[in-house]
Amino acid sequence: MDGPGFGNSGGAGSLLLVMENMKHFDGPNFEADVLKASEPVVVDFYADWCGPCRMMTPAVEQLAVEYAGKVTIGKLDVDVNQDLAIRYGVMGIPTLGLFRDGKLVDRLVGYPGGAAPIKAWIEKNVGAAGSTGVAEKAATN
Repeated sequence: MDGPGFGNSGGAGSLLLVMENMKHFDGPNFEADVLKASEPVVVDFYADWCGPCRMMTPAVEQLAVEYAGKVTIGKLDVDVNQDLAIRYGVMGIPTLGLFRDGKLVDRLVGYPGGAAPIKAWIEKNVGAAGSTGVAEKAATN
């Protein structure tokens, strides 16, 4: 039954773009993909059963596309990777952790209600120009 609001019109290309930009982190690849990354990395600590985590997913996916090439954004399932959640002090989910130069430099706990507050948090930590802002911030510290 196709009609307004039904069917699969135009969404496949954007879904593919999101899947290419959204990383999935786990224990074996965490050090290489997050701690040794050349650009800042935002890790979405989540669980499949978590309602607020599911609500935050579209915002995180949107930002993964927007920041592609400047900031790596991905998800880490805390049920599968409990050791990493414990190591970084994740006490509640969803939690976004911003990693730079192998260290957790900031976190955002809870779903803030949309992409705009998450984007503002990323920009506060990284700068509007992505990794360029990191170099400027490092030069002033």
